[in-house]
Amino acid sequence: MTKLKIQSLHKRESELANAKRQLEILSNGIFLNGGLPKFEAKIAETNQFPLKPNKLEIFQVNVGYMCNQVCSHCHVDAGPDRTEIMTIETMQQCLDVIKKTEAHTLDLTGGAPEMNPNFRWFVEEATKVGIKDFIVRSNLTIIRANKKYHDLPEFFKKHNVHVVSSMPHWTRGKTDRQRGDGVFDKSIKALQELNAIGYGMPNSNLKLDLVFNPTGAFLPGDQMSLEKEFKKALKEDYGIQFHNLFAITNLPISRFLDYLIASENYEDYMYSLVEAYNPSAVTNVMCTNTISVSWDGWLYDCDFNQMLGLKVASKVKHIKDYNEELLQNRNIITSQHCYGCTAGAGSSCQGSVI
Repeated sequence: MTKLKIQSLHKRESELANAKRQLEILSNGIFLNGGLPKFEAKIAETNQFPLKPNKLEIFQVNVGYMCNQVCSHCHVDAGPDRTEIMTIETMQQCLDVIKKTEAHTLDLTGGAPEMNPNFRWFVEEATKVGIKDFIVRSNLTIIRANKKYHDLPEFFKKHNVHVVSSMPHWTRGKTDRQRGDGVFDKSIKALQELNAIGYGMPNSNLKLDLVFNPTGAFLPGDQMSLEKEFKKALKEDYGIQFHNLFAITNLPISRFLDYLIASENYEDYMYSLVEAYNPSAVTNVMCTNTISVSWDGWLYDCDFNQMLGLKVASKVKHIKDYNEELLQNRNIITSQHCYGCTAGAGSSCQGSVI
């Protein structure tokens, strides 16, 4: 076994151990003796337990955890040191499934998905299978990270890729605090380049959406109000335009959970999530219409469960054995982090759900 493979194996073992530790934190303490109800008990009050999938609409594929950034809120724990990368063989297995499924959206995530060496091949092949909405979740700064990425805007345009980009705030301070020094300026430059070739412009079919995550231990504000504020500030200050803003609640897993514990905000944050619980949001949470595929081909109800190591509750657990009929009959695995997706207006990779 090569040194790189040994390092990757040790990293994976460490990741699984951390996921187990985080699940124990989420399952114990304030939910046992602090008066907060288990999520399963909460949705049972409205006869929504067990949670079941609806028709599959979104096929979400994480092509690797490698990233050029180390964001403080990242639920993937992505960074430059991550070696988990989807192989071309697993990509082909995904393509074989996509050809058969009736899902209308393919959603590529990371890390920075563009850092997978076979990313462009995957995009080119995936555009041939009839998907209506092809999303790439870009951190924007990857476009400026290295010369080999400078043509990404043109590549996205060529394949009519829907670009969804993280943008914590329209100010430099709040953005850099969450995502690292210099990120704001690079993000602005990348957005201007995307605008220059038509992305995000009024009536353009080159879709450019932004994602807002709060920079601290609090829930996001109203999505429509935030969108108006972002559009006004970015247009006036930098001439930037975009189509939609997705407001996403930071879920208490991975780096954000570690931050909550270290800053002694964990209990208060969990109480705020439970107090904001909205049963109307349960119907439309993303796990009901999405399948999440990890870099190594395992199947999950959502990418948050993926980070906690909670594979689908089905005989079919890997993309190579994909069987939609069996998967549609599964129960969706839930835990206390699911309060994050059902607080307020709800939260998903596509923003508010109600």
